[in-house]
Amino acid sequence: MTVGEKMIKEITQQNLSDVNKSNQPFPIIGKIIPVYSDGAWSFTECVFEKEYEKEYPLDDEQWEDYIGNPNKAIFLYYDNAECVGQIRLRKYWNKYAYIEDIAVAKSHRKNGIGSKLISKAIAWAKSNDLCGLMLETQDTNLLACRFYSKLGFQIGAVDTMLYANFDNNDEKAVFWYKKF
Repeated sequence: MTVGEKMIKEITQQNLSDVNKSNQPFPIIGKIIPVYSDGAWSFTECVFEKEYEKEYPLDDEQWEDYIGNPNKAIFLYYDNAECVGQIRLRKYWNKYAYIEDIAVAKSHRKNGIGSKLISKAIAWAKSNDLCGLMLETQDTNLLACRFYSKLGFQIGAVDTMLYANFDNNDEKAVFWYKKF
C-alpha cells in the first residue's frame, strides 16, 4: 500500500491477524424506544444524562473458516497499512446476509468507514443473490441505531428476552433489516 491509501480487502491468510483490531469500546449515549403500531416499527430516542463506554468481548472464532468460503466473508478496511474497520457476514437461512459484526476503530469513526463497509456488504449480498442485509444490536446502542436507520435499515423485530440472563438485563435486542 502507498501512503494515504484507503481500501477494503477481503480476509486472507496474510491479513488474518488484523481481524478484531478495530473492535474497541464505544460510547453509550442513550437508547431507542421501539414501538410496533399498525404493522410497522418506529422508535423514539432517550438520551442519557451520563454516557458510558461499552466493550464487547472478542469473538473466539476460527477466522480461517471465512477465507474463500462462499457462505461467509470478512472485509477489512485499511487506512495505509493499519486495519481500522471490519465487517463480518454470512449467508442466513432467510436469504439475507447477516452482519455478524461491524466495527470501526475509535480514531477513525465519523469518517464514512462504516458506510463504506455496509456498501461492501450490500455488494457481497447482491453477488450472492441475497435479498438484503440483517443484523442485531441493542436498544442501548443509540449511535448504532441512528447509523442503521440513516442507511435505510428498518426495525423488523425486538426481542426482550435475548439479554435477560446478563447483568445489564434491561437491554433489548433490536433486529434491523435492509431489503434490496
